[in-house]
Amino acid sequence: ARALMCRSDLLLLDEPTNHLDLEAVVWLEGWLKSYRGTLLLISHDRDFLDGVCTHVVHMEQGTVTLYSGNYTAFERLRAERLALQQSTFARQQREVAHIKSFVERFKAKASKARQAQSRVKALERMELVAAVNADSPFTFAMRVPDKLPHPMLQLNNVSAGYGDKPIIVGVKLSLAPGDRIGLLGVNGAGKSTLIKLLAGDIAPLAGERVPSQELRIGYFAQHQLEQLRPEWSALEHLRHAHPKETEQVLRDFLGGFAFVGDMALAPIAPFSGGEKARLVLALLVYQKPNLLLLDEPTNHLDLEMRDALALALQDFEGAMVIVSHDRYMLRATTDRLWLVRAGSVTEFEESLDDYPRWLAEQEALDKAREQPAGDELEAENSAAARKEKRRLDAELRKKQQPMRNKLATLEQEVARLTAEQAALTEALSDAGIYEETQKTRLMQTLAQKTQVDLALSEAEEAWMLLAEALEE
Repeated sequence: ARALMCRSDLLLLDEPTNHLDLEAVVWLEGWLKSYRGTLLLISHDRDFLDGVCTHVVHMEQGTVTLYSGNYTAFERLRAERLALQQSTFARQQREVAHIKSFVERFKAKASKARQAQSRVKALERMELVAAVNADSPFTFAMRVPDKLPHPMLQLNNVSAGYGDKPIIVGVKLSLAPGDRIGLLGVNGAGKSTLIKLLAGDIAPLAGERVPSQELRIGYFAQHQLEQLRPEWSALEHLRHAHPKETEQVLRDFLGGFAFVGDMALAPIAPFSGGEKARLVLALLVYQKPNLLLLDEPTNHLDLEMRDALALALQDFEGAMVIVSHDRYMLRATTDRLWLVRAGSVTEFEESLDDYPRWLAEQEALDKAREQPAGDELEAENSAAARKEKRRLDAELRKKQQPMRNKLATLEQEVARLTAEQAALTEALSDAGIYEETQKTRLMQTLAQKTQVDLALSEAEEAWMLLAEALEE
């Protein structure tokens, strides 16, 4: 807050969304969009980066590369660059092998010695292209639960809180295998209280919590990072929880979370917050839970680990309830949203993209309710105007739906043409296609690439025009 309040020409933010709730992230995103100075930002939140950034600086293996556009554009452009780099690397390796073979065959022959020496010098002058190394270091998956009871857990008219003060009241819900639920609500509304209630960390003040006898909970919360033993290694933490497993099985499993070699055996005292979070997640996954309760699991995690976690959760066969300010994670892993507000827990009927608008409307309604009695008529008029605006907005969304459908179709077409373009570029990088016997295939490939380039350009332009029309 202090950084934002100071008038500045340059704003430096290092992971500003860590520990913020979703509502605060949405507010900060809006504020930064209107900031008139230069912003330099480090973040692992895709949606946040997409919302505020116009350029991306990517640092990898000692090099710095500048990309134009937001994070989504960066991912597409980097994928294209990596595809081209891999194609160029493969072609160059074939050329190097050919030169080395020539030198080995003819370096001892006097008649070919000069040519062989010339090839050696050409090889020395060649600027070698690096092989692409873009694989994620994370290769874990959720373990299949032993049992999937139905229902797993029920809350019957439960109230919960601390001391004798309830935070949430009258909660009725049932969790079953396959449930994917994201919790929405401002800080202090009771999201973490609900998670703790589901986990059994706190007892109901009223009502009944009914777990299945076969319920096995995997619970992630930030305080668990502080409960790790700093003098223990990652392997010792896992072995302490599962003493009957062999060391090799445990080390193989930890390798999926990038705890390999000495890192798996060294004390965790110097671990970063992200590394500790990875270890807690590894301990959780190994338990084979059938119900996951995740309270801000992406804090401190880098983008690669967030991607790996999202993929693992998509394949999870049990039930999951998650609190997260990471909108990408919520979209990727949940299909239902529960709203925790004013002491109640209800289904949020709209989409995650509608949530910022809904928040703004609720804030306006709350302010209207707080107006003095003399302003009641004005408040009523304001409420009527908001109601009319919501009706008009709903009407506009309905009218725009065909355009949104068309936009989604165009996005798929752009992705298809981009992949086809990369394949044709790779085909043209093969030296064999330029041989006399391949002349017909070369001409066909060139003609096809020209058509694909044109189609891709037209599709991207159509997408841009349609996206701009939807924003107006």
